[in-house]
Amino acid sequence: MRLVRDWRLIAAGLACLVVGCGDDGDVTTITSTAEVPATTTSTAEPAGGGAAPAPVGDGEGGVRLEQLGSFDQPLFVTQPRSGDDHLFVVEQCGVIQRLPIDGGGASPFLDLSDLVTCGGEQGLLSVAFDPLYERSGLLYVNYTDLDGNSRTVEYRRSAADRTVADPESARELLTIEDFASNHNGGLLLFGPEGELYLGMGDGGGAGDPERTAQDPESPLGKLLRIDRERPGTYEVAALGLRNPWRYSFDSRTGDLWIGDVGQSELEEIDAASQDQLRAGRPLNYGWSAFEGTETYNSDQRAPGALEPILVYGRDRGCSVTGGHVVRDPQLRSLQGRYLYGDYCEGELRSFSADPSRPADDDVALGLRVEQLSSFGEDVSGRIYAVSLAGAVYRLAPDG
Repeated sequence: MRLVRDWRLIAAGLACLVVGCGDDGDVTTITSTAEVPATTTSTAEPAGGGAAPAPVGDGEGGVRLEQLGSFDQPLFVTQPRSGDDHLFVVEQCGVIQRLPIDGGGASPFLDLSDLVTCGGEQGLLSVAFDPLYERSGLLYVNYTDLDGNSRTVEYRRSAADRTVADPESARELLTIEDFASNHNGGLLLFGPEGELYLGMGDGGGAGDPERTAQDPESPLGKLLRIDRERPGTYEVAALGLRNPWRYSFDSRTGDLWIGDVGQSELEEIDAASQDQLRAGRPLNYGWSAFEGTETYNSDQRAPGALEPILVYGRDRGCSVTGGHVVRDPQLRSLQGRYLYGDYCEGELRSFSADPSRPADDDVALGLRVEQLSSFGEDVSGRIYAVSLAGAVYRLAPDG
């Protein structure tokens, strides 16, 4: 079993705590007592309390990073499609912050800290707003509860104050029992057809010990469609996932893109067209019969498994962070390219987004984000990058 060395040892340890990198036995053991650093408070003031730091250029005149604010262990950023012109930042220990679209002081929107197990890979993992949020006021969160299980819960915007959610309005949609603390996935997104999706890891441990990923009866290791009208009901959209640490739908085509964290050797990016996603049978991404393109568990079968679009090794990082196909017209150099990164390596990279063929033009942007925990997209198509160390950035044209 390969150990991560030098600077990667520290970074990989933190990544295992948050996004479930491979070599669960060795690396996680080394770092199991570590705490993820909370380098800033959750007041979401720009660093230094004044204007945000000067943007960092990509060295090629194409893209830069603008810091909008600093938070307490942020894991995700999003914006409702309607009904609010703010961004919403998810903090791991249970608070959702409401942030002005151009940065500045944020305010708490929903505090679930008393319900959430926070630490390692557990916590408040995402929020998704109803596509008709302006009218319905509905939003959905996924978090690790005090028993270590995954909960997807509906909340409603406060009738008295549109700037906050009503914590008493909780309606549980789905609880998934889990046997380990890692590989939780936990990202909720609304798909192009308006259905609510949830990405779930294989339950944790090393090497898919419970063989959940290829088990059609288990919700673990899957991409699920949740029936909001019938709590506890879902269907499997895809299986064969180890830990889908951030997936997305192309805002123009509806195609699916997934960053799936590897075990000990390979990280992978998976994809499917919207037609494949809606074909009526679950997609299969191969884990744990395969890790990336290599055979892994010989007792597992994954008939018809889709090949990864991109695979890379541990010489380039330890835990992939899936991103978005860029549709922001201001980012001309990234138009139609899939943007992604790696928690440990931190370098932002992109390739031409075509779910029908392997990536053959993968390049680095020349930008790095420390402890890259997530990407996000707003209603205008602008792209954001989130650092677990605290910063939330927006990608902007350089010059």
